[in-house]
Amino acid sequence: MRVGLLTREYPPDVYGGAGVHVEFLARELRALTDLDVHCWGEGASGGVLRHRPWPALDTANDALRTFSVDLSMAAALEGRELLHSHTWYANLAGHLGKLLHGIPHVMTAHSLEPLRPWKAEQLGGGYALASWAERTAIESADAVVAVSGAMRDDILACYPVLDPDRVHVVHNGIDTALYRPDHGTDVLERFGLDATRPYVLFVGRITRQKGVPHLLRAVRDIDPAAQVVLCAGAPDTPEIDREFRELFEELSASRDGVHWIPKMLPRPDVIQLLTHAAVFVCPSVYEPLGIVNLEAMACGTAVVASRVGGIPEVVEDGRTGLLVDLDDEPAVFEGRLARALDAVLGDPATARRLGEAGQERAAREFGWDTVARRTVRLYEEVLKQG
Repeated sequence: MRVGLLTREYPPDVYGGAGVHVEFLARELRALTDLDVHCWGEGASGGVLRHRPWPALDTANDALRTFSVDLSMAAALEGRELLHSHTWYANLAGHLGKLLHGIPHVMTAHSLEPLRPWKAEQLGGGYALASWAERTAIESADAVVAVSGAMRDDILACYPVLDPDRVHVVHNGIDTALYRPDHGTDVLERFGLDATRPYVLFVGRITRQKGVPHLLRAVRDIDPAAQVVLCAGAPDTPEIDREFRELFEELSASRDGVHWIPKMLPRPDVIQLLTHAAVFVCPSVYEPLGIVNLEAMACGTAVVASRVGGIPEVVEDGRTGLLVDLDDEPAVFEGRLARALDAVLGDPATARRLGEAGQERAAREFGWDTVARRTVRLYEEVLKQG
């Protein structure tokens, strides 16, 4: 089976959960299919073809630059039997490739533009173009993959013309051979963390979606003995970057042990930080699944997360972590978040129990080999129908 996998992110340029998904899915699919990966970048090697935006659009809106990459990808797909696209950055390439080459298009929805209105702040009028590209692709795809049951519900609510039989749940995965406890301390020492004090860890982009401002306000009131470690980079906009910096400065002035690592770290560094964290926190206001929670669980760390989207399908409340309900009043949510963090920080035995259960669940239910086999079965069904 000759498959074209279409994505913006691919190693070494991975900055979010969708990129992690594609990286590991592609690794497993290579043993099961004849796979070409089309991604952003320059050059080609080992079944990976990289495409860059047209130079004439270097100063244009990001959505137009994305569309130029999509056109380049679509033109390079001859000889493939099936296309599988990820995120709006590549969905239009999948749709155009389907029409141009007369082959099926499967798309995975990692998030939905109608549920991310704050993206207009980042993309301006490009948000309308991104939304159009997603709608066009999703409504015409031969199959749509949702990364959680909650995501499937969102897809059908946002795009009611879709036949529910075309929307399939295939969860994200985790490589527990890579994500496993690392009890070394060199990374902690490099970033000046006090190994004798517990710390709360956040890993993610500085975006509205990830709820970072809520977290910075919530941790003002947690146990003063706890450190706060923020692995937070890639701000969406200058506005959210400025808000983050102001809140970080206020927090640093009110308590000690606040550490900001303003870049995306190499995977081994993140794994060691996850391993030593007393609790990992995911305060997202929108999250189709939240692969970073699986990464924390695989490292044996208790999780405190928002009860949104697909997170409850990963984090079992009271068993592998604690879930916190959102509220229309931000201060209420932030108060709940602080209390949940304190509950874990104040009870190391419970934290260990939650972490051990999470590690076992990640290995049992979310292996990438399982995800890949389910994906290939879907490809086979789509090709049969075609």
